[in-house]
Amino acid sequence: MSASGLRHRAGTTRLARKLALVGTGAAVLALPVLGAASASAAPAAPAAESPATAVTTAALTAANGYPNSLDGWIRQSLDIMAQKGIPGSYNGIYRNIMRESSGNQFAINNWDINAINGTPSKGLLQVIDPTFRAYHVEGTSWDPYDPVANITAACNYAAQRYGSMDNVFGAY
Repeated sequence: MSASGLRHRAGTTRLARKLALVGTGAAVLALPVLGAASASAAPAAPAAESPATAVTTAALTAANGYPNSLDGWIRQSLDIMAQKGIPGSYNGIYRNIMRESSGNQFAINNWDINAINGTPSKGLLQVIDPTFRAYHVEGTSWDPYDPVANITAACNYAAQRYGSMDNVFGAY
């Protein structure tokens, strides 16, 4: 990476840390509407299973004709959800992702009661590990940072608890 690229990345990291101190609302305002994977209110964290997981997700997403982006991850999740009978809409999923992680697939909440208890919320829809495991959908990765697995498990949970992710308008 070039020296200017390293300076840009360091600046982005500092911005993400500052926004994390201010709160999620400020971070959402500072990010683009789509594709906000480089900065969010939560700092990035490594994948839970292995570094190859993100590559596998990208490869499978592209191989299935979905863009490797927030839009593609939501659309791929919706197709899996339709096959499994899990309700939800693009708008409901997108709205909740923007509130929970600002679109950062590696977002982690290290400050709420779950984190204090040793189980931080992770990923696009901020799911804790026990919930992710309990509502994991067959055919998706077991990595909670995998965007498609995270969306699909969170929507499965929301369907069981609230009828659909579309009915979630706050922390769940």
